[in-house]
Amino acid sequence: MVDDYLNNFQALVSNAGYMDLQTLVVKFRQGLQLGIQNQIATMSYRQPADNDPDMWYRAAQRINQVCLTNKAFQSMSHSASSTLPKTASTQPPPLSIVRLSPIPPFPFTLKPLLSTLSMEVPMDVNTTRKARSLPLQGCYQCGDTNHLV
Repeated sequence: MVDDYLNNFQALVSNAGYMDLQTLVVKFRQGLQLGIQNQIATMSYRQPADNDPDMWYRAAQRINQVCLTNKAFQSMSHSASSTLPKTASTQPPPLSIVRLSPIPPFPFTLKPLLSTLSMEVPMDVNTTRKARSLPLQGCYQCGDTNHLV
């Protein structure tokens, strides 16, 4: 489709005698399909310059080829899905449940946090910690001195 337009365009340009490259691009864009024109104009990578008609021609041909390939794929995909037997289920297969084993405990014990807190340089965070004193017995939940909850 773009190839036919391009051949006709180049013949008309040759007969008209246009020599300005930017004018060629403007004229080419005016007759190009709007969808292809928009895709070329909004390309984020390797967008052709407004004074490079050859790059515009190649970009239009490339986009047209991608569109035709996509249409062919969609028609094949649509026809393949319509030929499936009517008894085929459209629901996905059921999910299986996997049970994970529990996470083993750490092979080491954690050092008490009380000794490291007292050696830190006071900051805003630390001043609020000092306002509420840490219990000497350790954990709030179980009383263990190896951790705090």
